[in-house]
Amino acid sequence: MYTDTLGGLLRALGVDNVAARTSAMRQYVQQLAASVVADALGYHHVTTTRLAAEAATNWSRYVTAPRFRSPAGWTPPRTAANRQVDS
Repeated sequence: MYTDTLGGLLRALGVDNVAARTSAMRQYVQQLAASVVADALGYHHVTTTRLAAEAATNWSRYVTAPRFRSPAGWTPPRTAANRQVDS
């Protein structure tokens, strides 16, 4: 389905797709940092930051941590695949 076709169908049903898209974006920026939403959905970070401000969210202290860092003292569970690699 093409975007124009879908947009036409939504308009015929009385759905304001701009308002719906903005509402969905506000939901996203309330749950995630604006920069994360911008990267994930291909929006400019200024747009998502503005929507976050309008939604009264504050992710300014959001810090991305290294993805693969484990808590101190944590070791991964042993599996059959781990044992074969260790051997």
